[in-house]
Amino acid sequence: MTGFSLNRRALIGAAGSTFLASLAARARVPGGSRPNLILFFPDEMRADSLACYGNPVTRTPAFDLLAKQGTRFANCHVQTPICAASRCSMLTGLPTSATGHRGFGYLLQPDEPNLFRTLREGGYDTYFFGKNDVLAPETFARSLTDWADPPAPGAAPGDHAPGARRGKIDGPTTMLLPATGDRRATSDYGILKRAIQVIERREQDRPFCLFLPVFQPHPPYHAPDGFQDMYKPGDLPPLIPPGTKGRPAYHQAIREKYRLNEVDDAVLRQVRATYYGQVSYTDWLLGELMEALERTGRDKDTALFVSSDHGDYAGDYGLVEKWHGGLETCLTHVPMIGRVPGGVGGNVATGMTELYDVLPTFLDLAGLSATHTNFARSMMPQLRGGQGDPERAAFTEAGMNIYEPQAFDTPSGGLYARKSELAAEQPALVGRAASVRTQRYTFVQRPQGLSELYDRQTDPSELNNLIGQRSHAKVQDLLERRLLDWYINTTGVPADTRNSRDVPNFTAPLAPKADGAAVTAILDR
Repeated sequence: MTGFSLNRRALIGAAGSTFLASLAARARVPGGSRPNLILFFPDEMRADSLACYGNPVTRTPAFDLLAKQGTRFANCHVQTPICAASRCSMLTGLPTSATGHRGFGYLLQPDEPNLFRTLREGGYDTYFFGKNDVLAPETFARSLTDWADPPAPGAAPGDHAPGARRGKIDGPTTMLLPATGDRRATSDYGILKRAIQVIERREQDRPFCLFLPVFQPHPPYHAPDGFQDMYKPGDLPPLIPPGTKGRPAYHQAIREKYRLNEVDDAVLRQVRATYYGQVSYTDWLLGELMEALERTGRDKDTALFVSSDHGDYAGDYGLVEKWHGGLETCLTHVPMIGRVPGGVGGNVATGMTELYDVLPTFLDLAGLSATHTNFARSMMPQLRGGQGDPERAAFTEAGMNIYEPQAFDTPSGGLYARKSELAAEQPALVGRAASVRTQRYTFVQRPQGLSELYDRQTDPSELNNLIGQRSHAKVQDLLERRLLDWYINTTGVPADTRNSRDVPNFTAPLAPKADGAAVTAILDR
């Protein structure tokens, strides 16, 4: 994009408010040029799985290179630890408590604001290639230019892990499976190919936004050949052990239900090793994407971001996958790395960041403004070299209560059967909870279970629960108040609607009364 002119194609192809919004947006951007936007979005990637976040064993050269070329946000946390609800927050800039998007079955509706719709109405072509878990079916057409969820060769549409949800598991649910085969025979590689096709187009007269929600490193734990056995379990640092004191009741319940109490540390370390192989496969995909941008010259006019919807236990606490009510840092702390045209390189922003900050950041880059109230903050100051707000806290919500059955999982088979069964059998284990994280402390409030307080300065692995201890009573009180204040200030946001308070006028029609005989006379003719 180098300039803007009112050509016949634009006039014919645009309509109403969409066209006007596009005009206004382009007028606000100096020179009329706006960058393309890409969000590469691995599923279930914990921040500490990347070398640039301090992992001592993983090989993630593409993520590391992007961090050197742009800004790495050291402390990014999600709004909620499950896929769908987290993505809904990311696209709206609103927490779960403000929207009700709490489970997997209630996705963004056509009348709700979302980032992609705002970008499309502001003159962007918007592409969505990969796993959904965010938009209701009726929302796609208004929000997106094109979309697809390419299946793996031979797999059914939408099946990113063939066979994982079928059958019955007789032994422990470790979620370990054999290698998937060729690295180019996965659904994620199909997503990458669709993205590269868009990048290689030269006739574009509108900037584009590409959302690429790849499936890896989401369980089951298995990776393509060359990545499945990339890491040896014995070479990994120790895992957070199971059975530590001061943990929520669901830790032991999951281990018993999944029969993970029957496996030893070697199996759990194999889980972590395979997970790291999946992370390195995702890194390879990112490297292919970055190579395509460089080859086409699109790296000069494209903002590239990577992040994730939540993390994964991956063997910590003797657990696998994630949990609806889980608020451990391994589930909430995700990578956030951004490279933008004209931005600085090699910056590490240490202030707290939240996943839904993607919304105002992308809108700033596009020269647009949100059309609704939201609580996210633009990351542009950090992308220009800043550190972020040292006083900011990150808030995360989790779980659902027994009176909201619509938020519980649809029954599933295979590797996921025990998860949905346990939540239904003991709903208190997935009861609502919320956390606040400052630069030093983590506080988790659980109305139906054990609350938690950790001093990450002296206890970075969060092994010593300080809840209720007199030595930290003042800290606990301050964090409880901060969490309460946040709820008061962010819940119940009204819709942007102005209804008349007057009773509407009603005038009865001047019409004859029809009795049964009159109706019969007409119908029997």
